[in-house]
Amino acid sequence: MLNHLKLELEKRKADGLLRQRRLLDSPQAEHIVANDKHFLAFCSNDYLGLANHPDLVTAMQKAAGDSGVGSGASNLITGHHRYHDALEKQLAKFVDLPAALLFSTGYMANIGVIGALMGRNDAVFADKLNHACLNDGVYYSLAEFNRFPHNDVAGLEAMLKASTAKLKMIAADAVFSMDGDIAPIPEYLALCEKYDAYLYLDDAHGFGVLGEHGQGSLNHCYTKLNMPKSPRIIMMATLGKAAGVAGAFVAGEQVVIDYLIQSAKSYVYSTPAPPALSATLSASVRLIEQGDDLRAHLRMLIAYFKANLNTKKWQLMPSDTSIQPLLVGDNLEALALSEYLQTHGILVPAIRPPTVPVGTARLRISLSAAHSLDDVKKLIDVLHQAEAVL
Repeated sequence: MLNHLKLELEKRKADGLLRQRRLLDSPQAEHIVANDKHFLAFCSNDYLGLANHPDLVTAMQKAAGDSGVGSGASNLITGHHRYHDALEKQLAKFVDLPAALLFSTGYMANIGVIGALMGRNDAVFADKLNHACLNDGVYYSLAEFNRFPHNDVAGLEAMLKASTAKLKMIAADAVFSMDGDIAPIPEYLALCEKYDAYLYLDDAHGFGVLGEHGQGSLNHCYTKLNMPKSPRIIMMATLGKAAGVAGAFVAGEQVVIDYLIQSAKSYVYSTPAPPALSATLSASVRLIEQGDDLRAHLRMLIAYFKANLNTKKWQLMPSDTSIQPLLVGDNLEALALSEYLQTHGILVPAIRPPTVPVGTARLRISLSAAHSLDDVKKLIDVLHQAEAVL
């Protein structure tokens, strides 16, 4: 086995697919210290710049003093602290759904929810570009796994129409993590009504950024696209991106949350995150709700970046969100571009298969409200320089 593993790693390196960790020696921010070097970073999902917000640091320090540093037991034994309970109620109210349930990570949420709600005689219909944890949730559920082309409403409808499954679920990212585009959520909900299906949305990259006061992709669809509300919707959002801390939650009808408390294995058999994190997240949700100026600044940066980056060798993919993917194509070329930026003090990751399809390696540029306009101008200038050199 050891020889096999060594050969596999060598092959990954030769194919430009070897991944490496960076050692961070600073708080998460737009300017970081990684591998003992200072960088202007465009690689964080800290979209509102809250990960090192002084109010959240203070909230965590106080809550740790009040509640300790560990939960000690699973939620169904003695691990469900009042801080957890208060955050669940706060999140449900914020996203305007009847109830919410906390999970330790988005991955744990997706495998727990889909695994609990769907089974062998059921069918899940998933976008081909869904995040890996959504796919794993379907695999572990043992439901029939149907994958439709990216954002292809007609292709999805054909699959739903042909299905004879007992229960049907459409599962999709709301904002796609490597493409930055938004799913056609109103069209999916209409198909759910037509074919008696349920809609499960992973709003990891929309929560805190989209919608009124950052309420997320569903609110964006309600207020901007006139989508009706529906008990068929179940949403998940992570709390380590725009919220700046850690964890995830699932929100939906009360009966769905009650059932998940009994049946979602990744919830039932896990010790919850420390109560202090939930108290910190309660403070974070308040900052998100009050963060319209942050979101306005972020939208300005996105618009400026799209309007002023002008490269012929590499093309920005269509996206109006914080995620701005620059399509390169070749794995080694994407790595070379990322390394060129690093030599100029800018950190942007090269994303390669299997995270993205073969032949679509890219730089995943993440913009944050913590960036200044000068930061974005510097990134544009160095990318233009790179095109002339590489």
